[in-house]
Amino acid sequence: MKYSHNLFLLAAFACSLSFAQAEEVGGRWGTEEREREYYPIVNVPIPKDLVIESGAYCLLPDGRMAVGTRHGEIYILNGIDEKKPNPSYHLYATGLDEIFGLAYKDGAFYVTQSCELTRVTDTKRNGKANRFETISDAWGYANYHEYAFGSKFDKDGNLYVALGLSNSYDSYAFLRGFALKVSPDGKTRALASGLRSPGGIGHNEHGALFYIESQGPWNCSCSLKAVTPGSFQGHPASFNWYKFVQEMGPMPVAPKSGSRIITEKERVKQLAPYAVIFPYIRMGRSITGFVVDRTKGKFGPFEDQLFLGDYTQSLIMRATTEKVNGVWQGACYPFREGLSTGILNIEFTQVGNLLCGGTNRGWPVRGIKPFALERLDWSGKMPFEIKRISIEPDGFKIAFTKPVDATTGNDPKSYQITTFTHPYHGGYGGPEIERTKPTVKSVKLADDGLSAILVLDNLSRGHVHEFDLSTLRARDKDELLHRNAYYTVNEVPAAK
Repeated sequence: MKYSHNLFLLAAFACSLSFAQAEEVGGRWGTEEREREYYPIVNVPIPKDLVIESGAYCLLPDGRMAVGTRHGEIYILNGIDEKKPNPSYHLYATGLDEIFGLAYKDGAFYVTQSCELTRVTDTKRNGKANRFETISDAWGYANYHEYAFGSKFDKDGNLYVALGLSNSYDSYAFLRGFALKVSPDGKTRALASGLRSPGGIGHNEHGALFYIESQGPWNCSCSLKAVTPGSFQGHPASFNWYKFVQEMGPMPVAPKSGSRIITEKERVKQLAPYAVIFPYIRMGRSITGFVVDRTKGKFGPFEDQLFLGDYTQSLIMRATTEKVNGVWQGACYPFREGLSTGILNIEFTQVGNLLCGGTNRGWPVRGIKPFALERLDWSGKMPFEIKRISIEPDGFKIAFTKPVDATTGNDPKSYQITTFTHPYHGGYGGPEIERTKPTVKSVKLADDGLSAILVLDNLSRGHVHEFDLSTLRARDKDELLHRNAYYTVNEVPAAK
């Protein structure tokens, strides 16, 4: 899992950052005081006698929130959306194991735990679960690293499970490193191989299935990846199970360590490239559960965008995706730091606030509490932000949340862009290499100031395009709350 990183290797890689990179990180995320003006953090009190290390959430039809914990409990909370919350905690179920997936349908919870997918019901209708049915135990489970993450239901009633490897390099238990599809009748089919240490699985803003992958072998940074039938997600440790999953088709050609993802994609036809790369440390170190904003503006100007938690750095990020030439890609953006513990999962509440929580178990995190529940609210004030970046045939279109001043918005020098890629290799993590600095040839700011189209002299496939827009100003003279964004280019669209 994302917070099972080898600490020595993490520390060594972090120490390899140059002074300039470290200074850059501080500049990008050192905005907590300003963030508070737009998205204050509200503590959700936990009774002193309870330990709530939440790993999954599920909003119930009546507005209550179900919380699944790593200890294997399900609590149902009422009152989390009050201005000064003091919710009631009702213990619904115990005896499960590290809940990292929680869905609800027809009066039953569907719980993804390390060893199985379980339907949990209260047949006596007394508020306590009394029936636990195995829906699928089609995978093996032997040690702590073998976490299982579950999705919400899709429109056809299917659930999806992402299985972590037995350790960073090996798959000893059955189907570890696979993503599985579980149909309503419990039939389980392999969907994708090559996962390493997932942090969450679910659907993106367009309804396509994605999962979060952690930094480690064959993954130099955390990333968001599309899960399609028969796809290979990049880590070959799970190849040993192909003879048992005929639905996956032939085993992929083994990838070459030390190559590049864009090169290996041509060799290994099943290989799914990273759709969104989160630059290591600058945009998280161990990204976890994600959710799409469907609040219809109740959470601000980011409707239909992905929100993601990060365990190590105790923060929340945004991401947007698009499909180009049949391949998914997109961008990530800073959003909110300063949360009190390692974030394992997030969920929108009935009124459109964002519930966040987790633990600091086992690995160091920036947040100071061993566990916590917190809520992000939108204050109603509009932040000046990079709203969304999308690719054009010869550059990018950048949308903003507030109109941009014409003087800075039409100046190509206001748009600083650099690019980098990573080696695609079996080593743990890896450096940013092959840096380039494309020239912004021209900028066209829309009449309403809410978007700009950039023409570049070059777009580099397989590279993260890193934006620094610190000199831009809004028409009301406001500075960007977050000046950076990162777009992963897998494909370039044809000219219209």
